[in-house]
Amino acid sequence: MTAAEQISVPEPVLREDRLAFTPTARSVSFSRRRTARLVREWGHPELAGDAALLVSELATNALLHGAIRGRLFRVHLTLTAIALRIAVSDPRGERLPVPREAEADECYGRGLMIVARLADRWGVEPRTVGKTVFAELALKQGPDAPVGPREHRAGPPHTRIAEGTRTAQTPTPR
Repeated sequence: MTAAEQISVPEPVLREDRLAFTPTARSVSFSRRRTARLVREWGHPELAGDAALLVSELATNALLHGAIRGRLFRVHLTLTAIALRIAVSDPRGERLPVPREAEADECYGRGLMIVARLADRWGVEPRTVGKTVFAELALKQGPDAPVGPREHRAGPPHTRIAEGTRTAQTPTPR
């Protein structure tokens, strides 16, 4: 097999939306409503609720753990023929997300567990400045294919590297 044959061709992007937000609670609710509306408009109303919840959890994490005064966070939605990708970027690359079991009386700490349950795949990608946390929902492929979570992952998130392999990151507690 030649090097050219080993390179995978990414799925063509059918729809895309990217918007930067100020790090406020109002931005989280706006990004949630915007995501649900766009996913419905893009022809996938069955995914709108899950997509809205995923963007809400990822945007809240960006607000609570990734915000830097004067810097925005970005929500990037990408629809291909096989998946809806929700990516939230923030400027704090040194603070990697770590799923954890929250105590019963804690108000916070369940967001990444929700992401892990809903998403078919999720992880972290480093950026020159900051990081991107993404979650993907697989699209229904055929009349009997289920929509929803099929792969549940426990443990720390992973970072994709250039060759497409995955390596575990040393997490920083959140």
